[in-house]
Amino acid sequence: MSFFTKIKFPTAHTVLFLIAAFVCVLTWVIPSGQFDRLSYDSDGQVFVISAENKRIERPASQATLDDLGIQIPLEKFTSGALSKPISVPNTYTALRNQPQGLVNFIQAPLKGIMQSADIILLVLIIGGLVQIVNATKAFEAGISWLGNKLRGKEYLLIVLVTTLIALGGTTFGLEEETIAFYPILIPIFLAAKYDALVCVGAIYIGSCIGTLASTVNPFSTIIASDAAGINWTEGLNGRMVMLVLGLIICIVYLIRYAQRVKKDPKRSLIYSQKEAIEKKFANIDLTKNIQLDFKLKLVLLLFATCFIIMVYGVSQLGWWFLEMTSVFLAGALVIGVLVQMNERQFVKEFINGAKDLLGVAFIIGIARGVTVLMDDGQISDTLLYAASELTSGMQKELFINVSYLLYSGLTFFIPSSSGMAVLTMPIMAPLADTAGIDRSIMVSAYQYGWGLFKFINPTGIILASLAIVNVGYDKWFKFIWPLVCIIGILGMLMLTAAIYF
Repeated sequence: MSFFTKIKFPTAHTVLFLIAAFVCVLTWVIPSGQFDRLSYDSDGQVFVISAENKRIERPASQATLDDLGIQIPLEKFTSGALSKPISVPNTYTALRNQPQGLVNFIQAPLKGIMQSADIILLVLIIGGLVQIVNATKAFEAGISWLGNKLRGKEYLLIVLVTTLIALGGTTFGLEEETIAFYPILIPIFLAAKYDALVCVGAIYIGSCIGTLASTVNPFSTIIASDAAGINWTEGLNGRMVMLVLGLIICIVYLIRYAQRVKKDPKRSLIYSQKEAIEKKFANIDLTKNIQLDFKLKLVLLLFATCFIIMVYGVSQLGWWFLEMTSVFLAGALVIGVLVQMNERQFVKEFINGAKDLLGVAFIIGIARGVTVLMDDGQISDTLLYAASELTSGMQKELFINVSYLLYSGLTFFIPSSSGMAVLTMPIMAPLADTAGIDRSIMVSAYQYGWGLFKFINPTGIILASLAIVNVGYDKWFKFIWPLVCIIGILGMLMLTAAIYF
């Protein structure tokens, strides 16, 4: 018995390596296969069909789309709304198996790190910026001020953070960018006498429910609707109701847990790590009452401005990781000059901050490596084909709920929301027609299913988020699984109701 009590849940890095090994085994069991892909060549103004070792050009016309059984308006391709290749219905072809062996297993995380270099660089630069602000004592002064303002009303912190993150998720897919918020907000939540899980929950759950019930998110709602051949506003009312109901449930769930922890810290799921977590964030002394003077206010304003510029750039200007990273690097330099930090101290603090998030950066790369194994093993399309065959001919109530659950399962193999949309929607949307269901409901099933698994998806960013506070995935799963069940049932009820209303 003592032997088992000494066994600890493995680190996030080990969990991902175990998942990678599992995927390698799957590539030996699941046959390889692929649907043909259709893309639009804007230079030649032709459609390009990519099949096994073949490249076929077809006229860029509605007649070509109709002939291929793709019920998507031509302008969706010519306008650039659908820039990624989409699956062509009824073209699944079994391929020679591509089992992934030991060499592939070793190379996968390295390839994953190379492929995710942009987000890794963003994380490291954010770490440097946060440490520069830490060195100015601006965070300590700001937290002290906020603590006085929220005394007795700390729950408002949960409401505010979860709601704002959810709004970012539902509008422009705020997800990877949330990594930046943890080092800043965790000390604030600790000052409110909550545990670190409450902070992780407010940020990550907010992102999950926001992206699950995306309303105008171009990376899920709009691209999935385009791939289904419908306007993105179709089904919008139902998704807005799902967003409101889901957000309320998530906030109530978080507040109930947070209040239990505040009354009795021993009821925290991570109580055994309380001292270690507080020590990790000891660079912010919560017992001091540092005066928030004009210079420190300016530092915090510049820091907050970096995030405002990032949100505006991503949502309005089409920015991606290079532009976001540039903003945070510029912010660090400006703050360093403002507080007259000497060159040696600036470099030392910046490198130390980046070093603190190096483990998180590796987790992001290893998680991408799991996707590399799936792609190289060519098993994702086989699973999609099996899912479409399974749902074909079902009664509509059963069809939409099984599709919802299948989408949730497929998210493990296709963690990208836009990738899932363009690969699956041209296949699943016509099946909705045969079941007598509006295609907008299938778009909602895709969103709810993808978003539901995101709460626990180890190949997403949850492990990277937990690594910041050194909390194990087992503790997170114990914390989140009741909420996943509640949101899962809510999704089923909403989809079933959408059939009749």
